[in-house]
Amino acid sequence: MKDLQEILAIAREVGWQAADILRSYYHGTAKDPSLNVQYQHNEPVTAADVAVSQYILEKLQAALGNEDFAYISEETYKSRRDATPYNPTWVWIIDPLDGTRDFIDKTGDYAVHIALIKETRPVLAVVAVPEAEKLYYATKGGGTFVETHDGSIPLHLSSDKRVEDLTVVVSRSHRNVRLNYLLQHLPCQNQKAVGSVGCKIAAILEQQADVYISLSHKTAPKDWDIAAPELILTEAGGKFTHFDGTLLQYNTGDINQWGGLLASNGQYHEILCREAERVLALTND
Repeated sequence: MKDLQEILAIAREVGWQAADILRSYYHGTAKDPSLNVQYQHNEPVTAADVAVSQYILEKLQAALGNEDFAYISEETYKSRRDATPYNPTWVWIIDPLDGTRDFIDKTGDYAVHIALIKETRPVLAVVAVPEAEKLYYATKGGGTFVETHDGSIPLHLSSDKRVEDLTVVVSRSHRNVRLNYLLQHLPCQNQKAVGSVGCKIAAILEQQADVYISLSHKTAPKDWDIAAPELILTEAGGKFTHFDGTLLQYNTGDINQWGGLLASNGQYHEILCREAERVLALTND
């Protein structure tokens, strides 16, 4: 198997090319720019999702093969319901277009997520934000970098704000009553609406926001929504955990990330987790 830095170079190149394909659809310059929007489980899927998924899988498999790695993409997972649990040691978890609704609505808040999982934890991540023309990447223990067409620079999070002055990045769509209640009762009330989990975490890395909260309801975010954003945040000094402080697990046989998840720049993380648990306990009384 290639070493992690060689694999990272491949994933970065694939991420940039995937971003270019998405931009061609977004700006109507693709050979056939029709999005052909369809709905699966009340979620939109476009021709761009499908084209980029196919591109990423083909490129990674051509470069790395199928012997050492398994591959899970949002757009192909629905067709691989294995009867027996399948938990390979190394698995690529891919979201070819995170933020499809924002892509359709032309907000610019969409991203490409590519993560490599070893057993149950991410060891390599690429998050490309096409409209910002930026690509964030990280390896376990190797730090986080942001790459533009001018090169790469390392990212290190820091903050000296009061907890009341933190900004929570929130979704434009995926909201529910319990999440709204929680957000209304946190000590930090500044909010910034951003689509795509990748774009939300990028906002924290760019220090335009400080906190992101996910609270599952009838559905939950999936492995491909969270894995790559988690690593680019934590390797820059941030934190991304369940409300009880436990780490997220991937490649477990259940692609859903149930419960409450909190991502932050690291400042007040434990305090906000405890506060979230306290507020939610009130809703259960």
